[in-house]
Amino acid sequence: MLIVGPKWCGKTTTAKQYAKSILDLKDEQQLKNNLLLAETQIYLLLKGDNPRLIDEWQVIPRLWDAVRHEVDERNETGLFILTGSTTVDNSQIRHSGAGRIYRLKMGTMSLYEQGLSTGEVSLGNLFKGTTEVSGYSRLDYSDLAKAVVRGGWPASLGKTVDQASRQMSGYCAAITESDISTVDGKQRDSVKSELILRSLSRGLSSPVNNSAVETDISKQSGISVHRNTVSDYIGALEKIYVVDDLPAWCPNLRSGTAIRTTATRHFADPAIAAHFLDASPEDLEYDPRTFGLLFESMAVRDIRAYAQALGGRVHHYRDGDGLEADAIVHLHNGRWGAFEVKLGAGSIEKAAESLKKLRGKVDTEREHPPSFLAILTGTDYAYKRADGVFVIPLGCLKD
Repeated sequence: MLIVGPKWCGKTTTAKQYAKSILDLKDEQQLKNNLLLAETQIYLLLKGDNPRLIDEWQVIPRLWDAVRHEVDERNETGLFILTGSTTVDNSQIRHSGAGRIYRLKMGTMSLYEQGLSTGEVSLGNLFKGTTEVSGYSRLDYSDLAKAVVRGGWPASLGKTVDQASRQMSGYCAAITESDISTVDGKQRDSVKSELILRSLSRGLSSPVNNSAVETDISKQSGISVHRNTVSDYIGALEKIYVVDDLPAWCPNLRSGTAIRTTATRHFADPAIAAHFLDASPEDLEYDPRTFGLLFESMAVRDIRAYAQALGGRVHHYRDGDGLEADAIVHLHNGRWGAFEVKLGAGSIEKAAESLKKLRGKVDTEREHPPSFLAILTGTDYAYKRADGVFVIPLGCLKD
């Protein structure tokens, strides 16, 4: 199994709970010796009780093919757990690992995993056809703002917002000053990195392309960063799992309406955006628009976690008529459900109308009808509207 995801999200800690031996490639004292063994007797690095954890395997890319070969030779399962915080260029490996190495993407913790969501409403039950929902979120407006700024990082659990913010400052400094360059050995400017991350934060939860980022940086800072540079830097941020955009959903429609395919911008966690916007919980409370965008990104983070537990994927929908849906959960069997995300109660009616319009556009002779339509909110109560649309506080949802 290969576990990938951003640094600090708990990959190693999780893997250690299952591993019986460990090769730690973050250990600088042993790295020189491990590199030498990789050149001469690489299979010595694979020796140990199984499952053997190879932590941050990409430090020695040749280990991938060695693991794949060992799995072929032994024809057994459960032999290795690999973790990685960086993607590796395909030219550095000879085999994809298909059929031998199962990939699992790990993110930061959802509200339910943090113990902040009551879990009274299950995404799985929505797909099973539940007809009623009920629940009461313990999270008020202020609590949600704190949850955004603190983020879902395991090391932030039990910390004050100030302590968690200081941790995020260190994490984000590492991104701009080192991680964005060490990902592929290409030197990148920390100032440009920060400008790009700050612009992406302003465009969070929106379909902002690289040209728009270039324009935004020039407008906000007066500094010119060419779109090719923007593309290169964002590509590097994707490789270290910091940028995690939401792809477009392209269903079969009844009409010839054009579907917009630009992804919506998201980070591994909305706390990254809060940091680069220099936004405290109090700032968000007094800026409902920005709070709404970061709340939507937090909701997408949680929906992705719950959907993954069901074997599903998450997309967004936007078409040429201006109709949008913030998150479409699509299961492997073709079933799907749609979410709109609204921080406050004032937009619930409009969101419900949008979801019903989407349902009417999908060609149900070639596509499953939706298993559910739901509005995720920052409000108190979960309930079913008279039109069948569910209203679900994010603080009540689980997988």
